[in-house]
Amino acid sequence: MTEAKRDLPGYRGTLHRTTNELLDWQAGTLPEPALEPELPIVDAHHHLYGTPTDPHHYRLEDLERDFAGGHRIIATVYVEGYQSGWHRSGPQALRPVGEVLKIAALAQSGVSLSQGPCKLAAGIVSHADLLLGDEVAEVLEAQLEAGRGRLRGVRHAAAHEDGAVGRFVLHPAKPHLLADPVFRKGLSQVHRFGLSFDAWIYHLQLGELADLADALPELSIVLNHVGGLIGVGDYRRHRAANVARWRHDLGRLAACPNVSVKVGGMGMPVFGFGFEHRGTPPTSLELAQAWQPLIDACIEAFGAQRCMFEGNFPVDKQSCGYTELWNAFKRATRSLSPVERAALFCGTACRVYRLAVNGEQKGGPPTSRTAIS
Repeated sequence: MTEAKRDLPGYRGTLHRTTNELLDWQAGTLPEPALEPELPIVDAHHHLYGTPTDPHHYRLEDLERDFAGGHRIIATVYVEGYQSGWHRSGPQALRPVGEVLKIAALAQSGVSLSQGPCKLAAGIVSHADLLLGDEVAEVLEAQLEAGRGRLRGVRHAAAHEDGAVGRFVLHPAKPHLLADPVFRKGLSQVHRFGLSFDAWIYHLQLGELADLADALPELSIVLNHVGGLIGVGDYRRHRAANVARWRHDLGRLAACPNVSVKVGGMGMPVFGFGFEHRGTPPTSLELAQAWQPLIDACIEAFGAQRCMFEGNFPVDKQSCGYTELWNAFKRATRSLSPVERAALFCGTACRVYRLAVNGEQKGGPPTSRTAIS
């Protein structure tokens, strides 16, 4: 038994079940009908990767099957993951350009749903190695060209944990990456090209992200997955203290006007809700009851105008079905005003990622090789 498995019994990291195991698991229960199917949704975070022979994969046909549940998904934001589509040769720094090329080409045809057209990858968040510092400009130029006008941001995962949880991370970030002066030079280039920065961190690092947001006040920062509240192992045993720390640091981060937050990712096993261990997937009511405190805390700290819901599929599929996930978000926000709900489900994502939906252009970064001066 490895040290990590001994410290975290039952925890297998982000991918608890293989793709085929997930399909079998979710086939054991009848899917729910979509609540409020007329409500427009921009799914602010999803991935596509792998082939049918890979234990873990999520292809366009998998996404279309999930989206067919009845929700009105009008657009999506694709976020880098698992080095999908990277060039297999050439300079290492430029290999992530292959992912942007692949997704931009795939997105040209869009997705047709019974509820109407869906602009697949209306925005793309790429990976770029920000530890290149100023030299990352070459990568961003190539990705802007490859993105065909869809590139909106960059993510260089910074999640770091010194204990057993960190040993499950495939490509762990070095400690205090957000404070690294070379990394910050890379982020300055991200801003120079009119792009935003998606921050994937654990809740232990929220203070570090607040320091970064203060140091680069013009950079648009999008906090992923409500700030990565760890809820397994020792973190589960001391959950009250960790939630209190998360809420406090979330409030500090929300004081930075250049930061918005993706409300989702709570289906990842690291959050500790344990739905992945059940014999059948949870209902949307069960999800809403479990996730409501975190959803409410984000909205209380940031306001609905700086919060956006995300599907985070297929990663959150480890806990639930796609239709049930969005039903849970709809249940959890029934007490909010129509204006607040419109922001959470669509408006904030359109504004932050500068998306064009329903024929309205929200603005965007340059599509040529010219940076903002």
